[in-house]
Amino acid sequence: MNKLKKISLIALILGYLVAGINHFIHPEGYIKIIPAYFPIHATLNILAGCCEVSFALLLIFAKTREFAAWGIIFMLIAFIPVHTQMVRDAPFMLGTLKVTPLIAWIRLVILQPLLIWWAWWYTNPAFKRKN
Repeated sequence: MNKLKKISLIALILGYLVAGINHFIHPEGYIKIIPAYFPIHATLNILAGCCEVSFALLLIFAKTREFAAWGIIFMLIAFIPVHTQMVRDAPFMLGTLKVTPLIAWIRLVILQPLLIWWAWWYTNPAFKRKN
């Protein structure tokens, strides 16, 4: 595995671990951005946090890395309604952060595809065999 990919993997693991744990530390911020048409917001927040932590841990091991990467991709696709709702609701306060329409659009059209691509980078079976 080349050095850039190894560093990127560590960053991806740490990012999803921190994000997942944050669902339990600061649930109100996540619950606030779940669209009203979804039921059981608190449960969905817990589920999202558990998925993020689980996929981060599964990324550590070469044998489960591809599965975890696909799980992250599908999870990020499932989060698109949240980001779409953020665009519709902006501007609004999320804790101490003011989510402007520009920030909401950047999250939806730049950040989400970038995160999907980043996880996809680890779905290549040839990469898995090199570890």
